Amino acid sequence: MITCGIVVHGGVGSPPAWADGCRRAAQKGRSILERGGSALDAVIEVAVDLEDDGRFNAGTGSQLRLDGATIEMDAALMTSEARMGGVAAIQRVRNPILVAREVMKTPHVLLAGEGALEFARRCGFADYYQPTPAVRERYDRIRAALEKGGEDVRAAWRSFDIQRYWNFATRYEDLFGCDTIGAVAVDREGRLAVANSTGGASPMLRGRVGDSPLVGCGFYAGPAAAVAATGIGEEIIRRMLCRQVHDWIAQGEGIARACERGIAQFPQEVPVGMIGISRSGSACAANREMAWAEIL
Repeated sequence: MITCGIVVHGGVGSPPAWADGCRRAAQKGRSILERGGSALDAVIEVAVDLEDDGRFNAGTGSQLRLDGATIEMDAALMTSEARMGGVAAIQRVRNPILVAREVMKTPHVLLAGEGALEFARRCGFADYYQPTPAVRERYDRIRAALEKGGEDVRAAWRSFDIQRYWNFATRYEDLFGCDTIGAVAVDREGRLAVANSTGGASPMLRGRVGDSPLVGCGFYAGPAAAVAATGIGEEIIRRMLCRQVHDWIAQGEGIARACERGIAQFPQEVPVGMIGISRSGSACAANREMAWAEIL
């Protein structure tokens, strides 16, 4: 039985070397739990830390959209008492997870776009726009790849496993960067919570919303477990992944087996990862490398 604990991931595709950021964030969250704080406060602390890190695709490290200027972020929170709040396609805030926390205090569950931004301003969140050099470099690589990829080239390469044979100094995964950051926790009262935050996938059209702020898809916290997903949002949404995995755990399946079973639903070419925690165990599963940490 877990007295209290926390599991953190840096997004599917994040290099294992970035686990230092996950461990640092997990330690901050764990310190809240050790002081008797709530699982919700712990996962918020973790998400803020990773949003501010700059390496991860969330907050300050969020991806640029196709125009090379727009940053739209998604973030969400949920507890095992069915409290939840989220924002989608929000711009110009430093920590979207903190705006999601404010949404949790309203009668609503999810605010999007300009309405979410105006809500954030009303709540006192300052204007913030600061793409890092790494974010701009990643955008330049993606733009160059798209410019080279004419229809004739794409058709010829459509069935070719480019990732398997990638022979450049830059890793194939680095072209697109990593995905959603997430955290799950259980506190001393047995309460469970999950937090998600992301700058989205690449490339992206304006207004695109992935799985991260959609309950049951990219995150779920219920009586049995708290689960967070990372990967290609559209594919995760189609499978309602996190609610499905939670329900397997509720039916008696071990949390590690349930997460592995969830990942196994996806073809190998679709990057996907999961973390989960319950009162009796924790798990991390992914079909790509993924920075993560747990402190139980």
